[in-house]
Amino acid sequence: MTKPCEVSWFSALCDDDYEFLGVPEPKLKSSWEHCRDIVLQAESGGFDNILLPSGYALGIDTTAFAAAIATMVQRIRLLMAVRIGESWPPQLARQIATIDRILGGRLTVNIISSDLPGEKLASAPRYARTLEAMQILKAMLNGEALDHQGEFWQLKLDPPAVTTVSGKCPPLYFGGLSPDAREAAAQGCDVYLMWPDKQEVVREIMDDMTARAARHGRTLKFGYRAHVVVRDTEAEARAAADRLLSKLDAAEGEAIRNKSLDTTSTGVAAQAALRENATDDGYAEEHLWTGVGRARSGCGAAIVGDPDQVLGKLRMYQDMGIEAFILSGYPHAAEADLFARHVLPRMQHGPLSLD
Repeated sequence: MTKPCEVSWFSALCDDDYEFLGVPEPKLKSSWEHCRDIVLQAESGGFDNILLPSGYALGIDTTAFAAAIATMVQRIRLLMAVRIGESWPPQLARQIATIDRILGGRLTVNIISSDLPGEKLASAPRYARTLEAMQILKAMLNGEALDHQGEFWQLKLDPPAVTTVSGKCPPLYFGGLSPDAREAAAQGCDVYLMWPDKQEVVREIMDDMTARAARHGRTLKFGYRAHVVVRDTEAEARAAADRLLSKLDAAEGEAIRNKSLDTTSTGVAAQAALRENATDDGYAEEHLWTGVGRARSGCGAAIVGDPDQVLGKLRMYQDMGIEAFILSGYPHAAEADLFARHVLPRMQHGPLSLD
């Protein structure tokens, strides 16, 4: 029997919701009301967690949104993205602990190795700073006194007065493909996130990360971030995918990609290569469609098919060792409903445990 997994959805806090990719619609623009409704849709649909993305140049503030929505949800976890380049770790630890308290202990954290707005650090020091931040967060959120003498922060602090409900640091989700990113992940995160790629590439990455973590005496759990298009039949699903691109202007798609802060990353380059090497109709392998990446930086491929095909693809990833999925679709609330009705009830799933 396939092992249970965590199934998460995505709330479009960064102006990333469309009926037709590349065609902005006022009603789908990031706002408190719209993003709130996506979270509530995901909770009512039975998802275990929901990613709240973050980008200082786009959309609305993630930490403020997480604190507000935490008062409205009853069961779902929140996966709050935090941008390390914009954070002072002791204050970030207090924000995380406070929101976890509001949420009743259901907060998880997506670490983003961002620059400080206006600066540009090279990859190695940026990821070294991110690793330091993860180490500081873990010490403080585990309720420990802190004596951190690093390259980027020198801190000697008493145990924090505000703790999480569990008294432990929430799970830290983190992704990145460059050697520097992989080393930071191997040493600091709990769940290593991957973007879509061919099955053999995903397996190679997992093998590499398992070996890297083992060299530090650690183990990692693995997560997979992808879009999804599920319909009653494969033909309908492929038609729905094609419809998403039916009004896309190529120049507008490129402009959308270039707005992102990660356009030069190794991961984005890998998504571009996946798209460029796909078939004429955009499929990199069976049921993995790369068309989303024509109007989106970052995660640029979708699992497309009927309910059996989508479920089979997810189970294939589970058999490889994936224990957490972060899914999305366009428009996000409508596609969450379709997935929740057609696929989610057939999956064994629940909140990811680090035990």
